[in-house]
Amino acid sequence: VPESGGVCVKREESSPLQPRQTEHREETQPGASANDGEPKKPKTLANKISLQNHTRMHKGEKPFGCSVCEKTFGDKFTLKGHMRTHTGEKPYSCSFCKRAFALYSALDSHLKLHTGEKPHSCTYCGKSFAQKGALDSHVKTHTGEKPYSCTVCEKTFAHKSGLNTHSRTHTGEKPYSCSVCEKTFTQTSSLKGHMRTHTGEKPHSCAVCKKTFASKRDLAVHTRVHTGEKPYGCPHCEKTFTQRSHTRTHLKCKTGLINNNNNN
Repeated sequence: VPESGGVCVKREESSPLQPRQTEHREETQPGASANDGEPKKPKTLANKISLQNHTRMHKGEKPFGCSVCEKTFGDKFTLKGHMRTHTGEKPYSCSFCKRAFALYSALDSHLKLHTGEKPHSCTYCGKSFAQKGALDSHVKTHTGEKPYSCTVCEKTFAHKSGLNTHSRTHTGEKPYSCSVCEKTFTQTSSLKGHMRTHTGEKPHSCAVCKKTFASKRDLAVHTRVHTGEKPYGCPHCEKTFTQRSHTRTHLKCKTGLINNNNNN
């Protein structure tokens, strides 16, 4: 016999908690107002255990700890899902591509890539996304928020993945290697671009002259031939260049001349 239901006074609406759910997040209801004069309605939970788990979410309590990494959680169900990151267990598989996931929520999010559903929209530009994480990342392009900071040089990043990639410039770590020549790279995009030197693929085309390039970076550099843009300047003279490498070559010559003049 199930235990009697519990009530949370933190919520404005009442709804049954689904058996798999152990916590909820505050959502803004369309058209709702904090000052609309309506009395607050309590959140109705399925049973006492659900209420206990739910209450911990408001209090910030996390009594369930991982025995491997000591990370803590508010309920046993979330801990169980987390443990799969250590065991490698992925019980939820996609019926379209057979990709497997450790969490049902991750599978549910992934399925939207196949169905084309994009329920998450940007309030700034209206662009929509299949996954909330993708929307959150996109919003930072509007807000300029960069909450992730490098502990070595204090450079900031909008995304943790950007910080992780940047950190490798300090550690020298290059975890991505070419299967053809074994050259290593700090990020997957660099490896992907490098692989085209072996395959000969040039998917990026110039809109002006139709010349093709292996990477977006090479196309961007080439485009300056048409625009006349020279963003790299010499600190010793007024000469400018289309590529940073040309500036370095120029500086070596310039530095050599300066040193020779000083020696004379």
